[in-house]
Amino acid sequence: MKKQNIINLVKYHIEQNNAAFVSEVAEIAREFDANGDIEVAQYLMDLISSANVYVPQANYRNLQFLEKLEYSSNPLILPDIIEEDVIGIVRSIKNRTGMSKFLFHGAPGTGKTESAFQIARLLERDILSVHLEQLIDSRLGETSKNVIRLFDEINHLMYSRVIVIFDELDALVLNRSSANDLREMGRVTSTFLRELDALNDQVVVIATTNLFEGFDKALVRRFDAVVSFDRYSKEDLIEIADALLTSSIRKAVHSSRDMRLFHKILNKLPNIPYPGDMKQIIRTSIAFSDETNKYDYLRKIYLSLNDNPKTVDIQELSGEGFTTREIEILARIPKSSVSRKLNGGSNE
Repeated sequence: MKKQNIINLVKYHIEQNNAAFVSEVAEIAREFDANGDIEVAQYLMDLISSANVYVPQANYRNLQFLEKLEYSSNPLILPDIIEEDVIGIVRSIKNRTGMSKFLFHGAPGTGKTESAFQIARLLERDILSVHLEQLIDSRLGETSKNVIRLFDEINHLMYSRVIVIFDELDALVLNRSSANDLREMGRVTSTFLRELDALNDQVVVIATTNLFEGFDKALVRRFDAVVSFDRYSKEDLIEIADALLTSSIRKAVHSSRDMRLFHKILNKLPNIPYPGDMKQIIRTSIAFSDETNKYDYLRKIYLSLNDNPKTVDIQELSGEGFTTREIEILARIPKSSVSRKLNGGSNE
């Protein structure tokens, strides 16, 4: 607390300026909070919480554009190269290095949003997500005004307790130099840049996007670190798929693992889905599989990954190195029939 804070408190008390007095107490609470004196900050906030003025949000009430999200405490599997960056962000925030604005970009399903959740989990912070759909208004100039109101909400948060996430930021900001850009959205982007510049450095912001190439370069420069999530090797994707299948099978009563066949299915693919999509395919395949066949989920995974063909060509499967037993699972045909058709050279 600075000398000026004490002077202001006395001044506002004498002037009976209740709103200014409460705001000053709130500013002092934020400073205590930023310095790690969370209990003192909370005590001050509790003292003024009944005042009829707008004070920093300790309990997230009355937020218009922000919402607290609940997230899983389960660990996230990432390639080592991306995991190192995520851990580095956690370390930089914890050590107060002055880096507080981060941009995650990459294809859908690569773990951008989940990584933000993991950072919050490791730092024991709440995640507050921006309602981008509520910011955008068809009336001229209203979206920019909403952006200003949003950042006002953010600046009234207890900084050390939260991480603010702009998920799919591309829905709000566009490249101002693009010929396809609307003037209104160009103004919105300019407003966003101005407000982001003025944002308190102690507020941790994580933005995600699938459309990084279309971002304004001036916007990219506003972030302290930009992390690409498009750095999965084929080996990474198979390793993560293994972990996802193992976790899902563990919860399934009527299914058993066959990693050899699972790997064969994956290795035949030109492109293995990213973890987000793969997780959904595995979960759905296990949930919808035949309970009387403990390997039926593998057939469903195969069909999903191959665009759900109406028929399975057993000659093609055999040519790709699948065994008679594996073809039985994937085609749902008895082994004796598979052998007979293969020997006869017919798939009828």
